[in-house]
Amino acid sequence: MFTKTLTVSVGLAAMLAASPAALAATQIQWWHAMGGENGAKLEDIAKGFNQSQSDYEIVPVYKGSYDETLTSAIAAFRANEQPAIVQVYEVGTGTMMAAKGAVYPVYQLMKDEGEIWDQSKFIAPVVGYYSDTDGNVLSLPFNSSTPIMYYNKSVFEKAGLDPEVAPKTWAEVESFSRQIMESGAAPCGFTSAWISWIQTENFNALHNLPYSTEANGFGGLDAEFTFNNAATATHWANLKKWSDEGLFAYGGPGGGDNAAPKFYAQECAIYMNSSAGRAGVINNAKGFDVGFAPLPYYDDVVDKPMNSIIGGATLWTLQGRPAEEYAGVAKFFTYLQKPEVQADWHQFSGYLPITDAAYQLGVDQGYYEKNPGSDVGIKQMTGVEPNENSKGIRFGNYVQVRGIIDEEFAAMLGGSKTAQEALDSAISRGNDQLRDFQSANQ
Repeated sequence: MFTKTLTVSVGLAAMLAASPAALAATQIQWWHAMGGENGAKLEDIAKGFNQSQSDYEIVPVYKGSYDETLTSAIAAFRANEQPAIVQVYEVGTGTMMAAKGAVYPVYQLMKDEGEIWDQSKFIAPVVGYYSDTDGNVLSLPFNSSTPIMYYNKSVFEKAGLDPEVAPKTWAEVESFSRQIMESGAAPCGFTSAWISWIQTENFNALHNLPYSTEANGFGGLDAEFTFNNAATATHWANLKKWSDEGLFAYGGPGGGDNAAPKFYAQECAIYMNSSAGRAGVINNAKGFDVGFAPLPYYDDVVDKPMNSIIGGATLWTLQGRPAEEYAGVAKFFTYLQKPEVQADWHQFSGYLPITDAAYQLGVDQGYYEKNPGSDVGIKQMTGVEPNENSKGIRFGNYVQVRGIIDEEFAAMLGGSKTAQEALDSAISRGNDQLRDFQSANQ
């Protein structure tokens, strides 16, 4: 009897000694769209939070691309099987805001759960983009980026250009590209990913031009596109001319999957893409040094460019989960805002540090001094106070609109439309998408 009692006691003691997280932690699902190395780092971040306390366990679940993750979350919510947290890219912000009853705004969540919430610590473009009309931040910034210019220093030097000086204006991009090609240093001057995000959306922001009415969509669902302005038409026409001359190599629709290989193979000397691609660019640039610089601008349109606009994604909290999960979500969001967590994520991934404290920590650590060019995107976004034209764009059905922009750009490159005709068609078709979204959400 004694032996039996001892065995039971030992078993009970073992159970009591087991990890509290394994026995009692409230599990919280986090659906995300990050694969590869960034996905592995994301899981490390969740693991760090889980090990910092024993009441909650964040469970990251990879759901595919941004499009697939958003589609999955919408379908899950309709089936009442939604996660507590979902990562949504910036062009899905309008869709999330219009999902009445589905979203638990982060500012309200943190207040309800008694967690400290000070949105003034976020960098200004981040706060502006993800806020409602009253200035309240709706989702937690996590992986924010902005487009920058990468260039091949070795090719510059072969062409007789100063490898430490990048082109600042589009006129210089053209002249540098001609010198590179004529010298035989490379067969192409420049390429670009994301014609929509970089050469249209950011182009208008940098040149202080309205992308649409209603404060670029922030002011209401009845916005109408206006990016068929003279400056954008001139720029698209130049891209067509430069493409015909071989100075510019089109990278393809969407994210421009063919752009990066052209840069890595040293076919094109200049490459425009997300600042978050920094680590990948460095790792794939075999046999040459990479330079980093802000996006170019037309100095006959503006004397000084405005800030570039945001890309990347935020974390949205969905309604309909048990109350105890929201307490854990709030604590996790507090953890994610820690300077050391944000600085580590930023320095690993190339995404921007979303808080001033995370950036300052990097400065104090000597990170930017040791890694030249790693702060280009930060300075480009924060060097100028954002205004109505440069704080970003917010529309429903914008994923479809980006597809339309790609189609019209391709039509222009193919010679079936002028730049102005392609842009006019893009806003006409795009406005139809806006009206469809408006009708469905009013």
